[in-house]
Amino acid sequence: MSRYDSNPFEEDTVNPFANPGTVPPATSKLSPLPPEPYDRGATVDIPLDSGKDLKAKEKELQAKEAELKRREQELKRKEDAIAQAGIVIEEKNWPPFFPVIHHDIANEIPIHLQRIQYVAFTSLLGLVMCLLWNVVAVTTAWIKGEGPTIWFLAIIYFISGVPGAYVMWYRPLYRAMRTDSALKFGWFFLSYLFHIGFCVFAAVAPPIIFKGKSLTGILPAIDVLSGNILVGIFYFIGFGFFCLESLISIWVIQQVYMYFRGSGKAVEMKREATRRAMMAAV
Repeated sequence: MSRYDSNPFEEDTVNPFANPGTVPPATSKLSPLPPEPYDRGATVDIPLDSGKDLKAKEKELQAKEAELKRREQELKRKEDAIAQAGIVIEEKNWPPFFPVIHHDIANEIPIHLQRIQYVAFTSLLGLVMCLLWNVVAVTTAWIKGEGPTIWFLAIIYFISGVPGAYVMWYRPLYRAMRTDSALKFGWFFLSYLFHIGFCVFAAVAPPIIFKGKSLTGILPAIDVLSGNILVGIFYFIGFGFFCLESLISIWVIQQVYMYFRGSGKAVEMKREATRRAMMAAV
């Protein structure tokens, strides 16, 4: 580039401190910005209904809150009425893999009665084990030629005995321990005595009421032992189960009766029975 060439940036060189009147118009390529239109009399539209909308929404929220409080009070009133009437909503939670009954000793039974309740529950499970083993032993006897009648009777004992024991004496005891009801204790004693009588009878199994060898008692065990040792062993194991179940059941009813007498429930039950008898007579 020759030193005589013109500077390409020379036209853009403008001294900012120079007098504006001395700067030639041709040397400035910057055009002034057009003036921004501004109207001093212009107004901004602000919606005046926003305050009314807020008040309306506030009233709506207050109405919903009042409705929720009303429903909550109504629900609490119903729950209190149910509790006073002694109605308890029992959710099935046992056994965990297939809940069929409600059972929560740790949270519903007073701590000083939990041991008795646990042993009573053990006696219920023991009866299930006794009747189940009775089916197994009688099945082996049927296979060895004792006939199908005793097997059908063993099935009937199991099907009727397990739910019958829960409904007749275990659930009344559970509710009696939970609510401390004298009448429920009375029903438990009546049903549990029948349960103990059945266990003692099954441990002996005389052929006077039930058919022959349909129960694994000591007498059928001795009888079948001479014909087949395996069947005899099965019957003797069943005899041991019924004996153990009888002992546990006797301990349970003894402990429950001691608590029943010591807590004054016997007098309360007599008073309640007398009052009901008088009302029935009137």
